[in-house]
Amino acid sequence: MTHEPRSALLRAALDAAEQGWAVIPLRPGDKRPALHGEASCPGTGDCAGGHRKWEQRATTDPDRIRAAWTTRPFNVGIATGPSRLVVIDLDMPKGKGKGKSKKDTPDGVTTFEALCERTGHPVPSTYTVRTASGGWHLYFTAPAGVRLGNTAGKIAPLIDTRAWGGYVVGAGSITATGWYEVIDTARVAVLPEWLLGLLQPEAPRKAGPLRLPAVSGSRAAQAALERECAVVSGAPYKQRNTTLNRCAFKVGRFVAWGDIPRHQVEEAFQAVGEARGLTAAECRATIRSALDCSIRKARPRDAA
Repeated sequence: MTHEPRSALLRAALDAAEQGWAVIPLRPGDKRPALHGEASCPGTGDCAGGHRKWEQRATTDPDRIRAAWTTRPFNVGIATGPSRLVVIDLDMPKGKGKGKSKKDTPDGVTTFEALCERTGHPVPSTYTVRTASGGWHLYFTAPAGVRLGNTAGKIAPLIDTRAWGGYVVGAGSITATGWYEVIDTARVAVLPEWLLGLLQPEAPRKAGPLRLPAVSGSRAAQAALERECAVVSGAPYKQRNTTLNRCAFKVGRFVAWGDIPRHQVEEAFQAVGEARGLTAAECRATIRSALDCSIRKARPRDAA
């Protein structure tokens, strides 16, 4: 593999095309496309009738693939949309933040396996590639009549997907951190229905009055609780947990002052958090942590 990179990568590109997967050249040793952008478009070849983006130029034509890959050792990009693929990208934690290591966060593979167990489904058996960073790419055939786009963290943290508008680095490609290797040669499975359900765009939610459990307490505390629950209810998908934490923290001072019982605040935030799509366990942990911190840090009422 390493002593004849150009011929090996050409073979990898041709192998992908034989599967019916449209490929694009990626920069040698890199994951970025090696195709010109609109600003530098020569207006010839594929672009003779106007600039065509990388997804439009992806090809399964062996002659075109040979013409490109015999010039340089390009890595192989697989355009998932034109290839009728949906690839589940199980990533590795980046280890960002002082004092935080990759060991502190489950990787995408572990998270996906836990998701399968929690939803009562087996881990799908399908063609799988291990990435240079140690993550996995699970390949699936897109269901007929369905056009999915890319997602980032929609299923769960460190789980992204690539479909229309996206591409993945194909097996055989090499980067500075390693190479992409097939670890399961199983036939590419059709995307399971339960995963399709998680990936389809959310239906627009009808706006309606926010319904909270009946609560007692001061008027100010009740108003604050209703206001912050409304904020959680309208939080962007990827900011749901962060918003829940922040809003529960704001209401915590009223609990510290004795204006409203803690269990009623917890019930209200639990209801709105679950309604927004968070799991019951996520809600409980986030609410408990936020209230504990808020109560601990609450200043006296006359100093607030």
